[in-house]
Amino acid sequence: MSDRPSLQEIRDRREIATRKISDETGITDVMIHDVVHGFYDRVRADAVLGPIFAEKINDWDFHLDRMCAFWGSVALAKGAYDGRPMQKHMPLAIDRHHFDRWLELFAETLKDLCPPAAARHFMERALRIAQSFELGIAAHNGVILGKGERYDPNPVKSWTP
Repeated sequence: MSDRPSLQEIRDRREIATRKISDETGITDVMIHDVVHGFYDRVRADAVLGPIFAEKINDWDFHLDRMCAFWGSVALAKGAYDGRPMQKHMPLAIDRHHFDRWLELFAETLKDLCPPAAARHFMERALRIAQSFELGIAAHNGVILGKGERYDPNPVKSWTP
């Protein structure tokens, strides 16, 4: 006999965890949909991020559905997302400034659409995701960041006489 939980036990545990998070934060599938769609409306209109997304995304309906599944898994532990987002982002010419803008737009979206507990829950995860992606992209480009360092392939050099 195995000590490993059955597939049904795993599903039951996930459902309990999802319900607990939802009860504590107020996050629902509808809220996730609204956050994802509201955020990407801002991204598409943004001078910094808009062109990057426009170049890579041809089917916005598909992308938004994937992002709803992603945030359902991240925010509510639903486990519905099975993609590999890091691999999609590695070849992009993005750096700390792009991640800062991404986080700024995400925070604005959360402020407009979520109660405080939900906004905190989303933002904590967004900060970890941004940091992880920034580290991964830096490493992909041959830069190993130390603790507290940020990825900027074109830093402004200060002039000293």
